[in-house]
Amino acid sequence: MAFTSSLSLSGPLRTPRQMLAEQEYDGHVSIHDDDMAEKLGFRAGPIEGPTHFSLFPPLLHHIFGPEFFERGCISAHYQNMVVEGEQVRAFAQHPAEGQNTTRVWAEKADGTPVLEASASLGPDHGQTLLEARLAKLRPPGPLVILEDLHVGMTGAAEERVRMDPDQNMGKLYPFSLNQKLAKITENSAWYSDPAASPWGRPIIPWEMISVLAEYSSHQARFPVKGPAVGLFADQEIRLLDGPLFVGEDYIIRREIAALSESRRTESYWVRTKIYDRTGAKQVAEMLLNHASLKQSYDGYEARLAELS
Repeated sequence: MAFTSSLSLSGPLRTPRQMLAEQEYDGHVSIHDDDMAEKLGFRAGPIEGPTHFSLFPPLLHHIFGPEFFERGCISAHYQNMVVEGEQVRAFAQHPAEGQNTTRVWAEKADGTPVLEASASLGPDHGQTLLEARLAKLRPPGPLVILEDLHVGMTGAAEERVRMDPDQNMGKLYPFSLNQKLAKITENSAWYSDPAASPWGRPIIPWEMISVLAEYSSHQARFPVKGPAVGLFADQEIRLLDGPLFVGEDYIIRREIAALSESRRTESYWVRTKIYDRTGAKQVAEMLLNHASLKQSYDGYEARLAELS
């Protein structure tokens, strides 16, 4: 081999769209609302992190082929928020010969990092970025917002979910798949045209797998105290026997995988397992770090002093 330099692919600059300005939970608007974001010290309501997952399929299809939509994994740590109007570009490193895992990342037009991630093709994904981050977590101190949670806690019930083309996905996601496809960062005929899809059916885009997995999450009834404003800090979507299909019924089961904290947040990491309609075969999985902003919870410091 004449050269051993590691080479990378890059996508075009894209301008992702904000679709969560009207998101609501715990009876209040979310951090994606401009006024709420400014109140918490951010310059505007950020675009939801999973939106950026749509930047990567063109690159990862080039690297791994259509199998990435059946057995692929993107494991991401969100670094800096993006607001509507900013441009973002995706990058993917060519994996070493014979390897099924690689590094991917996204940057703003000025080079500001948006997210770092690993991407891999299963069934053996090796250690993903978030598995490595979980392994390094330190035990948290006293938790206030998450005082009543514990690792291993499971959701209150199985959740039955589906995503039809014109189905409004609820207060957490006040839009439909078709409305998303009208604004999605990187569209594909695979998401809407049965004749174009290699599987003969439209498939759910990567970023909308997050919506499928989260829009019924209130049914888990995890005892998170509120009201408090949250955001996604880390997220991994892993396909085991995909793709996931539009108009298909699925069953969801949830478990608290970890608890952690930072200077500004308390976090609970939820492992969401997605099964086929029978509940017998797992087809996908999502690991999501829900980070609640301490300053958004009234009486936080007083309660922390009591617990300490």
